[in-house]
Amino acid sequence: MNELANQIKLFSGRSNPQLAKRICDYLDIPLGRTTCETFPDGELFVKLQDDVRGQDVFIMQSTCNPVNENLVELLVFIDCVRRASARRITAVLPYFGYARQDRKDEGRTPITAKLVSNLITCAGANRVLAMDLHAAQIQGFFDIPMDHLLAEPVFTRHFRQVYEKPPVFVSPDVGNIKRVRMYAQRMGGELAIIDKRRVSGSHAQVENVIGEVEGRDVLMIDDMIATAGTVCEAAKIVKRAGARRIGVAATHAVLCGPAFERLEEAGIDELTVTDTIPITDEARRRLPMMRVLSVSELLGEAIRRIHRNESVSSLFLKS
Repeated sequence: MNELANQIKLFSGRSNPQLAKRICDYLDIPLGRTTCETFPDGELFVKLQDDVRGQDVFIMQSTCNPVNENLVELLVFIDCVRRASARRITAVLPYFGYARQDRKDEGRTPITAKLVSNLITCAGANRVLAMDLHAAQIQGFFDIPMDHLLAEPVFTRHFRQVYEKPPVFVSPDVGNIKRVRMYAQRMGGELAIIDKRRVSGSHAQVENVIGEVEGRDVLMIDDMIATAGTVCEAAKIVKRAGARRIGVAATHAVLCGPAFERLEEAGIDELTVTDTIPITDEARRRLPMMRVLSVSELLGEAIRRIHRNESVSSLFLKS
């Protein structure tokens, strides 16, 4: 056990305790002890078994499915730690639920990502650490310091071992170009874009691949796979365009609704995700082409640097 164990405490909610344990192993500290249970009427109870008075406390919780339960658990956890007189509280969100509700696309709708940000702040968090937000502007929704991590170093290290030469990096839609371009620049690969347009008169959809994929290995990058509609449609398009081998990578494996069926039928050769969200036994069984990378070292190093008031952005200056 190193000196860090006497300086910080890391607690985990019930959404992803396996990742929290891996982070603690990296930092060589014990996982904070808690009692967390749900009463018969659905109310949540949290109690800390460790003293946190005057300490730097990190609370890790992915607000994944069930989103609302995990979110409320995080808020209760933060309030519990605040009332136990912690010196500083950092909410660690490997996956930030409601991130897709970041703006008003039409009238009379909420901006729920902003509401969730306010709730976390009001509960007592002093700082937030999150990974691969669906929309980067969510960083500005918080009125407290916010560190935004990218899983890019983890993916890039893996892909450099998998591909003898850089694949063609494909953005499954126009809105994801900036993310995919970052990977292409890091690995020296070419960039291609799926351009989908709906013609208003006949409602026909025109699909084009901007870039050369024929006879090439392609790798599609996205921040999450939820129902898998976008990425599976894009996989079929590049396959028709002559792609030789199709890889898909996404930080957050939400995998809900018809995702399994779509991924099974899309002709994807390799699916690479991370452990920001726990991977179920069903997912591992039904998606044998899936490879799960851990972001525990990246999150652990960010936690160490936050505690020591060191730069977190320097983690991404090289990979």
